[in-house]
Amino acid sequence: MPDLAAAPPRTPADRRGSRRDTATLVGFALAFGLLDVVICLSSRPTTGWAGPRADLLLQLAVDASLVFLGRFPRQVSGVVLVVVALTLLSDTFSPGLFSPVEPASPLALPRATPVVVIYLVRRQPQRVALPLVALFALAGSRLWEPSWTVTPVGLLSTTGPAVVVLYLDARRQLLRSLRDRAERAEREKHLLAAQARSEERRRLAAEMHDVLSHGVSLMVLHAGSLGVTSSDPAVREAAEEIRAAGAMALDELRDLIGVLNGEADDTRVRRADGEPDDTRAHPPGPSRRPAGARRQAPPVPDPAALAEESAAAGFPVELDVEGERSLMSPTIARTVHRIVREALTNTRKHAPGAHVRVRLRYRPDGVTVRVVNGAAARPADEVLAGSGSGLGLAALGHRVDVVGGTLRAGPTGDGGFLVAAELPAYVPASQTDGRPATAHG
Repeated sequence: MPDLAAAPPRTPADRRGSRRDTATLVGFALAFGLLDVVICLSSRPTTGWAGPRADLLLQLAVDASLVFLGRFPRQVSGVVLVVVALTLLSDTFSPGLFSPVEPASPLALPRATPVVVIYLVRRQPQRVALPLVALFALAGSRLWEPSWTVTPVGLLSTTGPAVVVLYLDARRQLLRSLRDRAERAEREKHLLAAQARSEERRRLAAEMHDVLSHGVSLMVLHAGSLGVTSSDPAVREAAEEIRAAGAMALDELRDLIGVLNGEADDTRVRRADGEPDDTRAHPPGPSRRPAGARRQAPPVPDPAALAEESAAAGFPVELDVEGERSLMSPTIARTVHRIVREALTNTRKHAPGAHVRVRLRYRPDGVTVRVVNGAAARPADEVLAGSGSGLGLAALGHRVDVVGGTLRAGPTGDGGFLVAAELPAYVPASQTDGRPATAHG
């Protein structure tokens, strides 16, 4: 007995299809019923004990059973076989009992048989449908007494619909297979492209590490030595500035190399419960440094300093900050600093005197950056406006993309310009598929 509780629930689409199927079968039943009434009433009546219109009653019984063909195709096929058997037996042993002596149609099959064949082949397994279709074909064609007027019509009305349905089903399966292959090939192409990009990023990261890190590290070391050995205060101050700038460049370079390698260089990552965790950057064990001896990360530049610098240069900036900047990882915080710096630099170049507003929204799951300026209050300096390479926003877009964020930049309706970005709070660590890293324990 089938397990009704295990049957999947019917979806609204299934119910709509069932109603449409039932309406179609009701239409077929009415159409064939009307056709049978017209044909039977225009032919001679039956002459046996079953009554003068026994043939019409048999045809209408088959027509009425079409309503249940969608749910009970085997039972409806049994009704058709019973009507065929009665008609053949009447023709052989008692002419005129269930079929007129001179019928309007020489076929023993009910006129609705093609519809039954179509539903059988569509809804039933071939081991069930094909034997039933073969029985219909044998009875309809009367192969034991072949005739040019009966045999071809009987074969066409039974095997013809079955062949058409099988062909359409095979064609549908072929198209589905070709579509699946095309989609699989497209997915594989995207995967290969992503793999190629990942390999190119790793190659670039290795080259940057080998070339830039070595040179900048030497610069920082020489600047530190100069600051120690020189007796001139101005030289020591300049050397300290060079050393600090070089150290910041190394930090940014380390962030970029970590992102290109698919690894976060943050000192913290997210645990499964959403809280920051230090175990990824400092695994437990004998090699872990004591809390007091752990190397402190260099300070992350604050976008507020950029607003102060811009105001000191004669370009006031309205700064609107919500949330705690400490929620962000160092890599994301430096990316925010870069976005604000690039937007303010472009404003000073192309829209001097324009009102500028910087809005930062720090959240536990990310940060929203929005820098918008109005129309320029005076013409831009041609030398200053043409001093850039024109690739600042494009390079910034690449950086935002590799840390898992989105960047949007474009003119506003009032003649100004907007730079907006959405960034995650943490760069996924040790993940190549872009999913957030989690620590279990």
